[in-house]
Amino acid sequence: MDDTVMENSTCESNDQKEIMTFKRCEQKTYKNSSHMVGVFEVLQSLRKDKVLCDIRIKTDDGTIIFGHKVVLISVSTYFREIFIDFNESNIDHINIRELDSTILQLLINYIYTGEIIITKGNVKVLLAAANLLQIDYVKNVCSEFLQTQLDASNCLSIKAFADLYDCMELSTSSQTYIKNRFLEVVNYDEFLSLTSVEVIKLISCNDIIVPLEEKVFECVIHWLKHELDSRKDFLPELMEHVRLPLISKQYLLEKVVDEPLLKSSPKCKDYINEALQFHLLKYLQPFTVSQTIRSTPRQSIGFQKVILMLYFKSRNSSVTYWYDNIWQPAPTMSKWFEYGRLTVINDQFVLAMGSVCLGSSCQRVKMLDISSQSPSWIPMMDMLVNRKYFGVGSLDNCVYAIGGCDGDTNIKLNSVEVFDTNTNKWKMVTSYMSTKRSGHDVGVLNNLLYVVGGHDGNVFLNTVECYDPCLDIWTPVAAMSECRCNCGVAVLNGVLYVIGGYNQSKCLKSVEAYTPSSGVWTTIADMHFCRRSFGVVILNGLLHVIGECFDKNVVNSIEIYNPKTNTWSLKALSKNVGYIYGGVVVNRPSHFKTYDD
Repeated sequence: MDDTVMENSTCESNDQKEIMTFKRCEQKTYKNSSHMVGVFEVLQSLRKDKVLCDIRIKTDDGTIIFGHKVVLISVSTYFREIFIDFNESNIDHINIRELDSTILQLLINYIYTGEIIITKGNVKVLLAAANLLQIDYVKNVCSEFLQTQLDASNCLSIKAFADLYDCMELSTSSQTYIKNRFLEVVNYDEFLSLTSVEVIKLISCNDIIVPLEEKVFECVIHWLKHELDSRKDFLPELMEHVRLPLISKQYLLEKVVDEPLLKSSPKCKDYINEALQFHLLKYLQPFTVSQTIRSTPRQSIGFQKVILMLYFKSRNSSVTYWYDNIWQPAPTMSKWFEYGRLTVINDQFVLAMGSVCLGSSCQRVKMLDISSQSPSWIPMMDMLVNRKYFGVGSLDNCVYAIGGCDGDTNIKLNSVEVFDTNTNKWKMVTSYMSTKRSGHDVGVLNNLLYVVGGHDGNVFLNTVECYDPCLDIWTPVAAMSECRCNCGVAVLNGVLYVIGGYNQSKCLKSVEAYTPSSGVWTTIADMHFCRRSFGVVILNGLLHVIGECFDKNVVNSIEIYNPKTNTWSLKALSKNVGYIYGGVVVNRPSHFKTYDD
């Protein structure tokens, strides 16, 4: 009973006197894992010895390869169609002229052994042959092998090869590689060998990784000049997909306008004029410039949330810095913004307001376009009133400058003016605050502007009032428990936080929170240190307090509040930032230029 298990039954043999009894009756199957290997080893041996072979395959160079039809059709749909579907089962030879005899021998060996040797030298020919013979496994592993060989010098040809043989995964991988390494790829001969249609297809991609549109322009001109006589007529079609408005004005004037190839093309002149007009309108009406496909940044330009801080450095210098765990110099200012304020519009434009330069007016306004590839602070329309120590808030594409004190007389103000980005002009708000204030701060919550604390010229204030722009009405809000001047205000998850500041007796580290639905102020956990004249922003769902501390020894620190745990954490800064006059969080493009300190 070699291969049979008998259980739970009574078996009796006429030749045996004993009765064998088992507990269960059950059938069990055994599989010899080496059986198929052994069978195919025998078949491969028979093939090599030309024993029982019923088919001969002849290649174009006269080589004859022997085989067994039943083995070949078990792996290759190509052979199945010849021997079965086309009713050619009686033939004993076929010719395959399309394949090299060495490659065909490798594939026949694979059919018998399940093993294939792939090299850089044979991979493309082998994949093409496997595609012809419809041997999917070999085609797939050749595709995987090519993926491991991708580099900037060959990715374009591998992409074309993958498309030719419908290797979708290889094609996708190649395309991703090309887009991610665009700047490297265009430096190799494969790029110069592309057709105009292929170049257009590449540069029209919205997600190629390119930090500056200048690089796209340069690669197009390089491709054209490689074979200028045969390619110059393609220039207008190519330039249609170069986003000239995104190129810096300086580069346009120095490199693009004077490019001889573009001068000779009326269509290209139109593209240049479009770009120059875009820059002019962006200067005159920065917030309302219409967008076309050529003026829209490519999707691949990454953005990161960073903090932009304006702080007082010396008696004639104010400095802006990016902060994202490390400090990086931001575009410099030509004016001293000691009493300035920052605000952000549409996550793209930062306004710096209220400069003071050697006793000059506190009405100046400058704008930084974060999306620009060559960002700089440009002058905007001055405020109508000479203000310092004022509050600022942005709501519905409008910027409100609230209260403060007169820059010449230091008289406290309760007037408000608003900058409308649609008209690029300031105008006075009809309704005045009920209290004159300076050294206050502003928070925006539920489409209302909350003005908190400050000083009225006589006493420190704990009063709060809010402004409804739709109704042009100021309404008093419940007073805070502490009087606060030079405090910080931030809004997070529908809650208005008022932080630190100072009053007639002390600098504060306490924090109060206001929820409109309850209409009351509550005290939350104190900061670690007393602070005034600092920056406060919301980043990644946490409240960040940066800068000036009453204790000069710990001025270089940042405190972070987590509303879920009602706790503050303390983090040291590598730079002593001193008095902070404004702070905003912006989406900064990854290509954004940093500056020397």
